Parts: sequence; structure tokens; C-alpha cells
Amino acid sequence: MSEKQQPSSTPSPSAPRGRRPWWVTWLIKPVAVLMGLVLAGAVSVVLLAGLGLAVAYPNLPEVRGLADYRPKIPLRVYSSDGVLIGEFGEEKRQFTPIRAIPKVMRDAVLAIEDARFYQHGGVDYIGVLRAGLANFGESRSQGASTITMQVARNFYLPTEKTFTRKIYEILLAIKIERQLSKDQILELYMNQIYLGQRAYGFAAACDTYFGKPLAEITVAEAAMLAGLPKAPSAYNPVRNPKRATLRQQYIIDRMLDNGFITTDQHDAAKAEVLRYRTKAPIPTHADYAAEAARLLMHEQYGPEAYTRGLNVYTSIDMVEQTAAWRALRKGLLDYDRRQPWRGPQGYVDLPQDPKLVDVRVAEALEDHPDSEGNRAAVVLQAEPRQIVAVLQSGEQIVIGPDGLRAVGQALTDKASPKHQIRRGAIIRVNRTAEGNWFVQQLPEVEGAFVSLDPRTGLINAMVGGFDFKRNKFNHVTQAWRQPGSSFKPFIYSAALEKGFTPATMVNDAPLFFDTGVTGSQPWEPKNYDGKYEGPMTLRRGLAKSKNMISIRVLKSVGTRYAQDWVTRFGFDAEKHPAYLTMALGAGSVTPLQMAGAYAVFANGGYRVNPMLVTRVTDNRGTVLAVNRPTPLDERMRTIDARNAFVMTSLLQEVTRSGTAAKAQATLKRPDLYGKTGTTNDSMDAWFAGYTTTNVAVVWIGFDQPRKLGDRETGGGLALPVWIEFMGTALRNAPVAEPSAPEGVVNMGGEWFYEEYAAGSGVRELAPDAADGRPSAPPAPTAEEKRGILDMFGGEGQKQP
Repeated sequence: MSEKQQPSSTPSPSAPRGRRPWWVTWLIKPVAVLMGLVLAGAVSVVLLAGLGLAVAYPNLPEVRGLADYRPKIPLRVYSSDGVLIGEFGEEKRQFTPIRAIPKVMRDAVLAIEDARFYQHGGVDYIGVLRAGLANFGESRSQGASTITMQVARNFYLPTEKTFTRKIYEILLAIKIERQLSKDQILELYMNQIYLGQRAYGFAAACDTYFGKPLAEITVAEAAMLAGLPKAPSAYNPVRNPKRATLRQQYIIDRMLDNGFITTDQHDAAKAEVLRYRTKAPIPTHADYAAEAARLLMHEQYGPEAYTRGLNVYTSIDMVEQTAAWRALRKGLLDYDRRQPWRGPQGYVDLPQDPKLVDVRVAEALEDHPDSEGNRAAVVLQAEPRQIVAVLQSGEQIVIGPDGLRAVGQALTDKASPKHQIRRGAIIRVNRTAEGNWFVQQLPEVEGAFVSLDPRTGLINAMVGGFDFKRNKFNHVTQAWRQPGSSFKPFIYSAALEKGFTPATMVNDAPLFFDTGVTGSQPWEPKNYDGKYEGPMTLRRGLAKSKNMISIRVLKSVGTRYAQDWVTRFGFDAEKHPAYLTMALGAGSVTPLQMAGAYAVFANGGYRVNPMLVTRVTDNRGTVLAVNRPTPLDERMRTIDARNAFVMTSLLQEVTRSGTAAKAQATLKRPDLYGKTGTTNDSMDAWFAGYTTTNVAVVWIGFDQPRKLGDRETGGGLALPVWIEFMGTALRNAPVAEPSAPEGVVNMGGEWFYEEYAAGSGVRELAPDAADGRPSAPPAPTAEEKRGILDMFGGEGQKQP
């Protein structure tokens, strides 16, 4: 080789010897910084984990009980007509030992949930790193929970997603791995996990979705079931076949990648057409009644109620129950339509890649389950006169101008960030009868409906709120609220025993009470409409719900006497202090208590106890308990039959010409009786009404009491719900008005106790010194002062 051909020992200007190319220098610094941050983060995590282990590990719950886990036979609740309305306990669970679970099912689960399950010690640190790198990009959210961590979460930890819970999840997983074998852990997971359609565990899910035992499952079916734990609703193959199939196909690929199946098995599984078992879902409209029955069983049998396979039969009539649920739901939605737009339920960041949007939407809507026709959707496009959104099912919908009336200015630049509808907004939608979509909010307002037979006390229908899944608080049995004017009939009932008659004249004029306490405001109660009409009969005063009439009647009867009298209807004396404010319903009641009280008027004066559970058997059909209503007899009488009859006549006037006149006008029958009620500042709306065979009470209000609106009343809110229900309950029922009992006479079209027919009763209340706001009003008693100050702080009272 010539000298010219030898490599030159002199560095070229473009690549000096001993120096790196410029791009290497540019790249190495950020890489070094990133590695430093990763190392620092890793050290921090190790130190944090060590600290958490030292402090929290000794306080973790005992997990040895997991080794003795056994399935529990659920408690089942039925309506009176044999419809299954609830299951409690381990629900649709068929415990299957790990050795009896087919390998193909185990492999499918491991492939998608935890492929390194048999290699890690409870926490897959490689999986954590992989998930972190995946989440760093925009591909899709990935978790790093191992199967052991999921067992820890399902058995011991709350559902909220917090950093503290994650730490406990990791520590519990480590503890579980030290005390149980891998097969025991996998057995627990595969029997405990929820897989949708009320199925827990893969054996129950195989029966639910495919109608076959788990031992007969195919690769394709196993892959489909293995896709459910991540989001049972989103990947439900019956409701969302397209999305579920995409996930199933991905899992089949993962099974091949992990060596769980051969190429031939892979190809056959991908080509297999699945056949699903279709079952009618258990009706959800009696959830509150089923839960009430569960509480009764737990009170009687304790924890064993969920393990003995008890069958509980209730008095619930599914026709009336469904009618009550629909009526209350309609009433609450009608009210909410009159309220301003409150904004989307949340927002989700949608990826730019259209292929990834569907999964992100499905995961986001897991936290926003549909509520019957009220469905959750994520907005894909938002324009001033149109919205394009996608449902949990993956269906895209378009909402035009007619369907956007509820949102106000939410589609304009004038909207505040929390009210604006934009891409990623989570909204609620519904459909008209014609199939057109519209935006509809989930109501914040709550309600209660209860119906019972006044002759037996058997509860026919119970709806404790708008949606049991959203709010399990049963407003029928648990909500103590002021009854407002719906309580007035019990004051009038007491007055009848003091010589008052429906024809007694009482002055509807202003009242003014000085509390006699320096610095306090006087109590000046008002009629709801602010109008005063002078002397009128007791009948007219109740029909028009005149507050001044009720207060004067109570003052004449005596607050102590009235307090004792109302206990005959099942009310607690301590919840109705002996103050004049009792005339306006300032005490506390529950809707169920009100139904039992109005039943006394409906059945002629007898006290019946509301009853829900009629019979209990074990899983072999052996009868454990029978509850039969006691036939009405004089030992159950709590008020005179004459009192009940005259009060029924007065309450019939309310539905004919008074605040509830819409009842008879709509239902076209005279045998309807009841009373509206609206509390101070319109915080509670009531209607309590009955026929001779059905008592029904409606309450509407907010859980944290606040104004329903200046123009919202019991007659406008609760009464339409009652009418809607009675339209079904009374269908084909003949008109049935009570017969006059002995001891009452009708004179001039009015009913009187026989002894007062000649005018010996209270013909009129003499005008009191308080009429017309005199300069020296009568001083209230000490008890009345305390009641006025404690309950109202000097404010007026408005109850129709």
C-alpha cells in the first residue's frame, strides 16, 4: 500500500480526534439528567416504601382468614307475587377450587391481568416500570396491580382511588404472599372478582354469559370472560359486543405471546363465533324495599342472614311498585327540568388517536353508570347548536338544538369553565318518545314514596329515592323531616274531641306574638298566599290550608293535649314539642310514619303497624317465620270511628275544592282524601292521601335541606306524583266511600257528632286580642316562647 493509501494519523477538521459528534453531546446531557431523576425517584420510592412498611405493616389486618374462605348462599328477597327483587351476600357465586378451574381459564386471566404472577412476590416491579412508561406516553392508561394486589383491594380496602390506599394495597399484597400459596391466591381471585350481570367469580360468569359449566369453556370464551375484570360494564359482551370482542381478540393474542396456547388454538379461537345466554335482568325498581327487608333479616339473624340461603317474601306488589317508581322518578325529573344548568358531571382527557378514544370513554364512564333512561355520555364534538357524544355502549349520538334547551349558555364562550360543554365533557342524555336525544341532568333533589293497605298495614310499594345505586339512603324510613301542613289533620282531629265541628267558625286574621325576650324578633306567622279572609268554617280553613286557622285551633285545644293526641297515630311526642308551631307541622316525621298515621283515618280509627316481610324460609323451603296482619278489632282502636269519619269528610274537601283539588279533577272520582304540605321556605313538599284500601305518601326535598323554590309547593310537586300512582293503583277499582258510623248526623249538608248537632259544640272561636296586630298582644307562655325561638328564630311560616 502506498503512503497515500495509508490512513492518515492527522485528525480531520470535521471529526477531531478525541471529541464526540455534536449530536452525541446534545443528547447525553438530558439522558444523564433523566437517569439521575429516575435514580433519585427510585431511591425516594424505596425509602418511602421502607418507611411505610415499618409504620403500617404491623397494623395491617389479619389475612389468615383468607385461607378458610368459603362461599356463602345469598339472601333472596321476593315480592308478594314471587318476583325476585334482591339478592344479598356473595351473590351468584359458585365457589370453585383452583384444581377444578380449567387451565385455559387460568391462563386467559394470567395473560391479561398478571402474566408474571408465579414469578413476583406480590408486587411486579417490572410491571410497575412498564406501566409507568406506557402512561408517560399518550397511548392508554395502564395500571400495575397484580392479582395479589387486587385480592387485597377486593377483600380489605375501600374503593376510592388514593395514594394511601395504593400503599396499603402493596403492603397487604406482600403480607398475603407470605401467608398464602400462589394457587390459594389465584383461587380467591377467580372466585371473588365481579364480572358484571350480578356474577361474581368465573364459574358464575360462565353460567351467566354462556349458560354452561366452567369445565366446558373454550379458549375464545375464556378470553372473553378474562376481559371483564377491568371494566365489567364497558366490556360486557351482551351490551357492548364490538368493544368486548376487540378486547377478547387482544387477550387471545396475549395468550399466544405468553405460550399458553398454540398457533392453531390461537387461530381457531379468533375465528370462533360465541353464543350468549340471554336472561331477563332482575327488576331494579324495588331496591329500597329489598334493602329494607335485608336490614330486618340482619337484625333478626345477624351475619348468618347472608349465609343460610334465606328466602324472604315481602308484601310488595310489583304493579304498584313499578307505578310508584315511575311516578316519583317522573316528578323529580320534571322538577329538575325547571332548574338551571349545573354543568357536566366531569371531564376526561381524550387522546388524539381516534382508535384509542373508545377505550378511554369506556373506562371514564365506569364511574358514571346509567340510571335507566338517563344515560352517561362523553362529548366528542361541541358546537353552538350541536353536540356529538358517545355512550358507554360505544354508540355515537347527535343532539340538535331541540335537545340542548337544558344547557343554557354552556356551549358558548360566555360559559364558566365548570359549566361549559366541550370535548371530553361527561354529560347525561335521554330520548324522547320519538327517539330524539336531549341533554338531561341527574336530579340533585330527592324523594320518597310509600303505599300501604290501611286495613292490614301491608306495604305495597316503597321507593326511597331517585336511584338506589346513586343514593342508598332510604328516605321512606330514614328521612326525618318537617311535615308542614300535611300534619294539620291531626290537630283538627284533636279539636273534634274538644267540641269543634266542621262548621265551627274561626277567624283567618293576622297573628302577632312578641316572644318577650329582649333583642329577639317577634313571631308573625303568615298564610302561604299572604291573604287573610276573615271568619270561615273549620272545613274551609283546612281545605285552603289557612295557617291562622290552625294556630287558633291549637291554641284553643291546648298544645299539651294535642301533643298527647298525636301519639295515637304513632307519632313520637318528643319529636312534636308542645308549642304553637306544632299547628304548622314543625315537628319531625318519616314518610312511613305519615302513611301509618293517615291509615288511622282511612280504616275508621284503628292503629295498624306497617309490615313488609310476610314469610321467611331457608334454602330447603322450611318455614322459619310467618307474619300475618292482625284483623282489625276494637283492641286496635286508637280514635273514635266518628272522628275518623268526620276527618275523612274534611280531607275529601281538600281534594275536591282545596289545595289538592287537582286529585278529583284528574282521577274523576270522589273517594279521594288527603292533605298537601309545604314547610317553611319551601324546603319540603308533601302529599299524604288515601282511599279506603290504599294510603300513599309522597315527600320531595333535598338531603341537605334548602329551598325548593319560592313557587314550589306540595300541591305542585308531590300531588302530581300521587295522582300518577293512583291512576294505576285505582284502575278498574269501584268507587268506595266510607259509611257513616253510629253517633254522627248530617245537618244541612254537614256532618256533626250527635251531641253537637243542636249547636252545643264550639260554634265559633271568640276573636282574640291578637287579631289585627294590637298594640298590646297577649304574651305567649314560657313553652311557646321557647318553641318560637328554638324552631324559627323569629321567622314567619308558610305552609299550603
